[in-house]
Amino acid sequence: MTVQELEKIASQVRRDIVRMVHGVQSGHPGGSLGCADFVTALYFEVMKRNPGFSMDGIGEDLFFLSNGHISPLFYSVLARSGYFEVKELATFRKINTRLQGHPTTHEHLPGVRIASGSLGQGLSVAMGAALAKKLNNDHSIVYCLTGDGELNEGQNWEAILGAAHHKVDNLIATVDWNGQQIDGSTTQVMNLGDLPAKFISFGWKVLQMDGNNMADVLTTLAAAKSAAFQGQPIVILMKTEMGKGVSFMEGSHEWHGIAPNDAQLATALEQLPETLGDY
Repeated sequence: MTVQELEKIASQVRRDIVRMVHGVQSGHPGGSLGCADFVTALYFEVMKRNPGFSMDGIGEDLFFLSNGHISPLFYSVLARSGYFEVKELATFRKINTRLQGHPTTHEHLPGVRIASGSLGQGLSVAMGAALAKKLNNDHSIVYCLTGDGELNEGQNWEAILGAAHHKVDNLIATVDWNGQQIDGSTTQVMNLGDLPAKFISFGWKVLQMDGNNMADVLTTLAAAKSAAFQGQPIVILMKTEMGKGVSFMEGSHEWHGIAPNDAQLATALEQLPETLGDY
């Protein structure tokens, strides 16, 4: 797909996000909007995947969403890329839905491989899946998305150390480096320091990109794939803006987990072109 085609999909995904969260007055729009370009690029252009979906994932690239609170984004992209019907997005966070506030596996929703949202666990799972692919001589890539505030969890650093030690070079992790978390900026809550230097010191190949520039997303993901299978795990430190695409949400941690009201939804939808048709 072209950059322009992917941007149009990402715009529709952003519309889905604000409508889903508004519909039940709960959910997490900020990080979902910020990561929309990246996840759209992964599913519509970059990953070798099978919408028919099998949990073993043999012969296909895998994606693990560690920061599971951005489930509105995940569900929208899964539906729009063929894993289940788009109309099911209307059931988000409702009674008996498969689209829980955080992704779960017991609902058997196609595309969801782990329950996530208990922060800090996804990278460990992704590393395990990548090691399993190596044991199976399956030359596919495992992708994982984490939040920067999520790096406050120590389990991440155990996985970062372990992946380098075991040369898990079929693993591409991405950190949503938006500088915001639920209680404020990451600098104020728990300063992460020099993230590139930290990952380098742990033995990772480090790339950086503008996660809200589709052309840069595609270029950087291509570079990451080219760096795979060369002895090092790879991390993309992805600069994004929380709430990207909705002017009154952009750059503010206050929209981490707050739903827009009716007037705010109308404003947001005016700023996000409808390109694929609303659910």
